Amino acid sequence: MSANRGTPPRLLLVEDDPISAAFMHAALAALPAEVELATDGAQALAATASFDLWLIDANLPDGSGGVLLQHLRARHAHPIALAHTADATPGMRSTLLQAGFADVLVKPMGVQALQQAVRAALGDTHSDDAGDWDDAAALAALGGHREHAALLRQLFLVELPATRIACLASFERNDDDALRAQLHRLQASCGFAGARALGGIASRWHASPGNTAERDAFIAATDRLLANRQD
Repeated sequence: MSANRGTPPRLLLVEDDPISAAFMHAALAALPAEVELATDGAQALAATASFDLWLIDANLPDGSGGVLLQHLRARHAHPIALAHTADATPGMRSTLLQAGFADVLVKPMGVQALQQAVRAALGDTHSDDAGDWDDAAALAALGGHREHAALLRQLFLVELPATRIACLASFERNDDDALRAQLHRLQASCGFAGARALGGIASRWHASPGNTAERDAFIAATDRLLANRQD
């Protein structure tokens, strides 16, 4: 699960609370992943390593996670960014998504939930056995009901062409807000349908809407899914 096949991803964890930091660091290291911890924005900006993903606390001792993300983005365009916060209100989630985070994780969270969120953000494209579908995740999301999972996946594939058109049209118009809104909805749909690879691409493209490589990956992934659709 790394940008380089066979090596673990590098994650930057920005968290000032010692207990939360220790828990998240241990959970992320068990993915496996290489995790560098920063306790505030200054330490995060001082990190010199190249990262595959940033996990940033929404509120830090020296500023907000959104402002920190802007500073990091000015230096590095590629990494995916996830926010984490104890504020579960829709307003906070909306603010963080608008700031450019691909997703918002609400604390406290379990080890499995944290690991699944990171795997989804990375798209599991860094795993040797990565595939387009994750049947286990789809079943887990729907309480183990196979019939519901099959119907939801069928509906997902029926709606995918329109979603694809809307995403690509927004990209061509350079309408980042519209593209992010489409990708946000797509990420949720991918989670329920078990569309693992496409969900990861949607997460990364949401974080960097002008990225043509993610656009191309999106086209390739949707091509594969639609080619194998059973009408």
